[in-house]
Amino acid sequence: MTDERDIVNRREDFKRFIVFCLASLVVIAQTAVFAYIWYDYYRGLIFEPFWRKGNWVLIAIYGLINVLFSRLYGGLKVGYLKRIDVFYSLTLATICTNIVTYFQITLINRWFLRPWPMIEMTLIQFVIILVWIWGSRYIYSKLYQARKLLVIYGDRDPGDLISKMNSRRDKYDISGKVHISVGEKEIYRMMKEYDGVIIWDLPANIRNRYLKHCFAHSIRCYLSPKISDVILMGSERIHLFDTPLLVAKNMGLSIEQRAAKRLLDIIVSGIGIIVASPLMLIIALCVKFYDRGPVLYRQERLTEGGRPFKICKFRSMCVDSEKNGARLASKHDSRITPVGRVLRNLHLDELPQLFNVFMGDMSLVGPRPERQTLVREYCKEIPEFYYRLKVKAGLTGYAQVYGKYNTTPYDKLKLDLFYIENYSFVLDLKLLMMTVKIFFQKEVSEGVNDNQTNALKDSVDPVKELSEKEPVDPEEKHPYPVTGYADPVVLYDDGSSCHGFSVFRWCNLQIPRCRSTLRQGSPCLG
Repeated sequence: MTDERDIVNRREDFKRFIVFCLASLVVIAQTAVFAYIWYDYYRGLIFEPFWRKGNWVLIAIYGLINVLFSRLYGGLKVGYLKRIDVFYSLTLATICTNIVTYFQITLINRWFLRPWPMIEMTLIQFVIILVWIWGSRYIYSKLYQARKLLVIYGDRDPGDLISKMNSRRDKYDISGKVHISVGEKEIYRMMKEYDGVIIWDLPANIRNRYLKHCFAHSIRCYLSPKISDVILMGSERIHLFDTPLLVAKNMGLSIEQRAAKRLLDIIVSGIGIIVASPLMLIIALCVKFYDRGPVLYRQERLTEGGRPFKICKFRSMCVDSEKNGARLASKHDSRITPVGRVLRNLHLDELPQLFNVFMGDMSLVGPRPERQTLVREYCKEIPEFYYRLKVKAGLTGYAQVYGKYNTTPYDKLKLDLFYIENYSFVLDLKLLMMTVKIFFQKEVSEGVNDNQTNALKDSVDPVKELSEKEPVDPEEKHPYPVTGYADPVVLYDDGSSCHGFSVFRWCNLQIPRCRSTLRQGSPCLG
């Protein structure tokens, strides 16, 4: 077993080395093109030219900026993203790097220089990117075939997950699936025949036994996180005692975080309104001249704490689009106008929401606001859907960058909770920059199926994690009637029950602080 584990470790180390070499190759190639343009053109025009080492430093800074933008947009993830996604990411990273570098050269010269050499350099770099993507993917696919994976599932059918992962057959090979009813011994035996396993939405106590087995035998394991897992990821560790303790404060953002976030909202939305005003005027004229209807569309949505507000968007559908009731846009929705289709694909219909951000109803980054009727429908299936209302609704968000318009509410909730529980000012800046990447990705704005009125899908409804059937309502009696307590709640793991997990999720919504202990052998926390 040890020899087998050493072989796997060496294989992974070699894989990381190959990925590092391939990523370094494209960065060095692009930096070399800049070095040529600098020495051949810009260096001779600088008012006070650098000495030799100064030129080297400037070229090194270019390479560093290129790496930072490439890592931000995921352009160096060889074998991880699709070819088209890698091209999008590296192209955007190159454009951002060259814009920053041009202004850097302008500051050095104390005045603007001709940008055409920089534009020609960018076009040459695009060709380098295309050649590199083809070559690196060819090398990677020859060295590393798709992983053979076994799906372990329970009551919830894994069909939707399998269809998603089958879209990346170059990376994942779903070679088998097994229901937990066959027994643990048989599943443990089957694991040996695969490169990894996918544990798909099992009860916590069963899931953790498989997870521990995978850890003990160094088996790669993919997990579908539960809501409680996401909440725990954002908790803090306490090392005051010799017993491991986690504290989940459940307070949303702190006062300094809210202040910094609001300041960012005012500055960016104010600048955005000024800069985008000519574009918004053109869009308004296009919408008006198409069918003479109203330019803007206002609708009531929910923001922090369930507070309703009027969201403002450019109208992308016909005037009487909701005469038969409100429903989400579908893939082939006849209600969308030709002008509206272009606006939706480029997300330009969202521009008037900059005014919502400036007025304080929304933030630049946060969970997307939903209609109250949809929230009620989703909460009937997922009582925890209200957790998204712990922060202000956002113009963009974690679920928008990493999900799609038609992402299921359950997955959207988990993505938004990732953001809420791991919030930082830097994360906001990263998501804002990542939003630029999704503007030209059509699949991100793809609607729900034509026969759906909302994003719920029968095939992917979540396993109910709470016993309640109705939405969580603070006014109603709850099975854990402890609201109003100001002191922290401590959940002690007795190692025999998962009941505490339901309490823990409810604490996240209702109680300021919630602590839980970790004990070896717990079927819930592992």
